[in-house]
Amino acid sequence: MIEDDSIVLRALEPEDIDLLYDWENDMKIWVVSNTLTPFSKYQLKQYIESSKLSLYQTKQLRLIIEAKDKQESFPVGMIDLFDFDPFHGRGGVGIVINSLYREKGYAKKALSLFTDYCFNYLGLNQLFANILVDNRASISLFESLNFKLSGTKRQWVKTSDVYVDELFYQKINTDS
Repeated sequence: MIEDDSIVLRALEPEDIDLLYDWENDMKIWVVSNTLTPFSKYQLKQYIESSKLSLYQTKQLRLIIEAKDKQESFPVGMIDLFDFDPFHGRGGVGIVINSLYREKGYAKKALSLFTDYCFNYLGLNQLFANILVDNRASISLFESLNFKLSGTKRQWVKTSDVYVDELFYQKINTDS
C-alpha cells in the first residue's frame, strides 16, 4: 500500500466490485473516462482479476483511494496510471473522487502520493493528464501540484451535441 497519515492508495480487491459497479456506471463521469456503455458485474470481475497481472503487461494500474478516519479507512475514489510506457518513462494519470467526498482535499493528497510513487518507485520521467477545458476543479488540482499546460486538443471530446477542447498537462520528474 501507498499511504500517508490520511490517505491510502491500495490495489483492487474482489470486494470492490459493487463500488466499481456504481462508480464506473455513473454516466456523469463517462465523458472524462471515455466510457460509452455500462459495465456489467461480470466485466468488472474480470477486470479486477486481471489487475493481478504486472503493470508491464497491462500498461495500466488502478488503485482505490481510501481516506483514513481514526482506525478505519473508507473508499473515496480511484486513481489510474494508463498508457504506461516504461521505455519512454511516462504514463497518464486520471483521478475520480466520489461526489460525496469532493472538495475535502482527498484528490490532492492522493495525486501527490501517486506522483511520488510513479517518479520515485516506478522511475517515470513524466506524468501527463488530459483534462476537459471546462473542468476547473481538475485544472486547479493538477496545476496546484505543478503539472504544466503543454497544449490544447481542439474540439477533442464530444459531450452531448457539443465538441469541447481537451487540455494536455505534463509534469516532468524534475518539476517541483
